Amino acid sequence: MRPGIEAIAFDLDGTLYPNYRLNIKLIPFILKEWRLLSAFGWARNVIRKEQENPSSGYPLADFYSHQAFVTAGFLRQPSPPIKEKIDRLMYRGWEPIFKKISPFPHVAQTLASLRAAGYKMGLLSDFPPETKLEYMGLSGIWDTVLCSEQCGALKPHACSFKALSAALALPPEKILYVGNSYPYDVVGASRVGMKTAWLKSPIIPVGRKHPAPDFIFSDYRQLRDYMLA
Repeated sequence: MRPGIEAIAFDLDGTLYPNYRLNIKLIPFILKEWRLLSAFGWARNVIRKEQENPSSGYPLADFYSHQAFVTAGFLRQPSPPIKEKIDRLMYRGWEPIFKKISPFPHVAQTLASLRAAGYKMGLLSDFPPETKLEYMGLSGIWDTVLCSEQCGALKPHACSFKALSAALALPPEKILYVGNSYPYDVVGASRVGMKTAWLKSPIIPVGRKHPAPDFIFSDYRQLRDYMLA
């Protein structure tokens, strides 16, 4: 086992499976609901900027209502029906797609090997993850599964990473967080003191990133070997 690390936690979307597989399946939805999807994306960008202000009140007691309010503002529509539509069409509506989405190569074997080695296993995602994991055949191996939105903010806000640390009953410095997004996963986890592993495409240059990830990989066998060395 890697010295000093007792738990490994993962992002889900784009980390355990390729985003392009979901995007292809979503083409009919995108063509039909492009205005809602665009407004939703803009709203989440606004929320992430709000979160950076220490006096903004995040984490929120009702994140979903605020997200709907900001989204509805872009659409110039009432907030309650937009909240219902986001939940019905996007949160719950996208989940069945994951019955047809496969993880990255070697993900299942790597997770099983890490679990067998004695690491605690966690998952923290920006979207509700439980049903997705079940459909992809990746449930049943986790000590904790969390959704950042239920904590009241989006990554990279510290609240969900602190909640992950508490759920694993370990200090942040004993946790390695694995994600594909540098600004959301690597920066967010580093802010609370976690170690980080960055999954990135081999064709994308690393450049000068601060904070630097503790490990960079493009194949899950590399992560497995690193953690089991």
